Amino acid sequence: MIAAPKIRAGAAAGSLSARLRAGLLGLAALAALACPAAAVEAQRIVSIGGGTTEILYRLGVQDRVVAVDTTSLYPPEATQKPNVGYIRALSAEGVLALSPDLILMEEGGGPPEVVALLDRAGVRVVHLPGGHSAQALPEKIRAIADAVGEKTEGTSLAGDVAADLERLRRDLATVKRRKRVLFVLSLVDGRPMAAGSDTAADAMIRLAGGENVFGEVHGYKTISPEAAAALQPDVVLMVSRGGGLDPKAGALKLPAFAETPAGKTGALVRMDALYLLGFGPRTAQAARELAEKLYPEQAAAWKAQQ
Repeated sequence: MIAAPKIRAGAAAGSLSARLRAGLLGLAALAALACPAAAVEAQRIVSIGGGTTEILYRLGVQDRVVAVDTTSLYPPEATQKPNVGYIRALSAEGVLALSPDLILMEEGGGPPEVVALLDRAGVRVVHLPGGHSAQALPEKIRAIADAVGEKTEGTSLAGDVAADLERLRRDLATVKRRKRVLFVLSLVDGRPMAAGSDTAADAMIRLAGGENVFGEVHGYKTISPEAAAALQPDVVLMVSRGGGLDPKAGALKLPAFAETPAGKTGALVRMDALYLLGFGPRTAQAARELAEKLYPEQAAAWKAQQ
């Protein structure tokens, strides 16, 4: 296979000339002609998306992963791989300089012009199925496994995840009253950025048996403290890293939450961002953990039945 010049990914972005860019694309195209993607098993995989990287490690193909993006934080050893940048701010030169023969890209990769350039570069690019549901996750696992030639392992992993989610669904059928949950991605000057529908946070709340009190709004939106208080959540859910507020500073004492049921009972749940929102192989485990935090009085009974 003809390989493109090996230039360190971190230094490549934004530093290559137009001639070198054209050269990289030309070399990639020649490589595709010399070694059609379907004829060989991918040996140089660029993984774009934290959940995708987790799945690749669970499939046992981590030695074939030559680079990841900045959302790939688990397992910890993945962070030692060369990094191509943030999933939504990729550089075509930075990716192609690593001479990949397969690029796995989660939904949301960008910017669009860079994705279009990668699609035309002659390297095999697999755009993974999106969605954040109990049905979408096994489909994503199988798609990744098929792309890297690990169909049997992928079928097994997808089946295990689907079975775990189904067991959780059955356990949650015993819940009489669903907790009203507000997911807050960040806080700026006391104003929460809340998660509405069609978000990973909304999907996780539902998988854990909760009701998203901001679910009538699409996507993430920053709202006023008064609007947040009017939602009257039973539980405020945040990620443990970031969020614009020290977890010890007392988020529930802010005007946005102080007079809500969550504020009055101190019901604040914090979880790791990738674990909670990554939609990788640990998603069923994360959803159960969240469910146990929402319904601690029933968690013991669920564990006894396992």
